[in-house]
Amino acid sequence: MSGNLNANVTVVLGAQWGDEGKGKLADILANESQICCRAQGGNNAGHTIVANGITYDFHILPSGLVNPSCINVVGSGCVVHIPSFFKELEALEKHGLKTEGRIFISDRAHVVFDIHQLVDGLEEVELGGSLIGTTKKGIGPTYSTKMTRSGLRVCDIFDEEVFETKFKRLVHGYQKRFGDLLKYDPQAEIEKYKEYRAKLGEYVIDQIPLLQSAKEKNAKILVEGANAIMLDVDYGTYPFVTSSNTGLGGVLTGLTLGWRSLKEVIGVVKAYTTRVGSGPFPTEQLNEIGEKLQQVGHEVGVTTGRKRRCGWLDLVVIKHSHICNDYTAINLTKLDVLDDFDELKVATSYSYSGQPLDGFPADLEQLSKVEVHYETLPGWKQSTTGATSFYDLPANARKYIEFIEQFTGVKVKWIGVGPAREHMITR
Repeated sequence: MSGNLNANVTVVLGAQWGDEGKGKLADILANESQICCRAQGGNNAGHTIVANGITYDFHILPSGLVNPSCINVVGSGCVVHIPSFFKELEALEKHGLKTEGRIFISDRAHVVFDIHQLVDGLEEVELGGSLIGTTKKGIGPTYSTKMTRSGLRVCDIFDEEVFETKFKRLVHGYQKRFGDLLKYDPQAEIEKYKEYRAKLGEYVIDQIPLLQSAKEKNAKILVEGANAIMLDVDYGTYPFVTSSNTGLGGVLTGLTLGWRSLKEVIGVVKAYTTRVGSGPFPTEQLNEIGEKLQQVGHEVGVTTGRKRRCGWLDLVVIKHSHICNDYTAINLTKLDVLDDFDELKVATSYSYSGQPLDGFPADLEQLSKVEVHYETLPGWKQSTTGATSFYDLPANARKYIEFIEQFTGVKVKWIGVGPAREHMITR
């Protein structure tokens, strides 16, 4: 039987450095999905969703929880800080959102412990001046222990003896490395897991049969990416990246859906570029343009509260991102932020030492010195927020979108023109 009969998986991925506004499209698509999954990352991600006038902040939980008939899965490729998982669930319940029987964690996902979070801070200190700008949520150290095979998975929590033995071994390794710098009481964390053990049972599943049966029923499945391709541990601006595969690769390993089930892979592209934390950013504008984008776009991180660095749209990045993820469509977000510019610049190529570059360079030394070549497009100087169809948009706004489509060869299917759920044009 061909896998394509069950092709009902839609994937939403960040196409830049994160913060593209994936939450809104994920929310719209979750409304028509039976299952919503996260494939990678931890609670270092952040989506804000405004639904029925209530603002929800999601970190580790999939945003499909907003749809009362959607089952949500935190996949095997994720790392989960259990206290944060429960805290986030409680916040949703306070908003009157019933999550019972609708949220599951794969028993193969790795556990983020408090000690991982402490170590995250200590490792940043060791780096001295070359800080990566981690969110100190313990994500990197957890993926490190996963790769050195000393980590604990969610399934390990349920056997007290196995859990404590493995956990003490993990702690011992860190104590040997950091000595007195590590102020930490392992017994306190062990005690906490005695409580979680009982509470966690109803949330933990084997994702493999669950997803298999969903595919057999031809259920609509949504995969919500966290972070973005330029933060991918292989294809991003390493080492200023997160510790997981944030692109299509991470979806295929973090969830057991199979490539033949993929129907749509949507790249979410902000109409300009932003970046949080350290690392090269070729189109960054350290001037009044950058400031204007920052202020008009309210560019402050959901998880960190940090101001985002801002610059012009970089199509070299988008092309690299498309080559890595193979998008079937683009969701262009925050077009309205550009409403008041006389002209707009769009990066179309880089050169280094006078030589044109074929793609996005891996070498950061080179990347920090590239010369960016821009195309200048006319602004539209009028509000796009009320627009409900493509042809409601000002002619120059349409030209901007068409320029992106021609350059990337990917259709812009959704256009965000404001913060609310209804501020989204579908073509």
